[in-house]
Amino acid sequence: MAHDKRRRNRAKLTDEIIRIIWDRVRLGEYQHDIAADLGINQGRISEIKTGKRGSHITGLRAA
Repeated sequence: MAHDKRRRNRAKLTDEIIRIIWDRVRLGEYQHDIAADLGINQGRISEIKTGKRGSHITGLRAA
């Protein structure tokens, strides 16, 4: 099977979306619920929660 080099249309994590995610994480909501509501991969929620993404908003630093 040939590799399709076209890129998927990926959602951008804007500062506004990162703030929404971070607020919901701090409230204790489940990552999969946040991801489903926003139509993004749960892994992006995890990256924000651990500081791998959005640290300019959350103040977290990745370990």
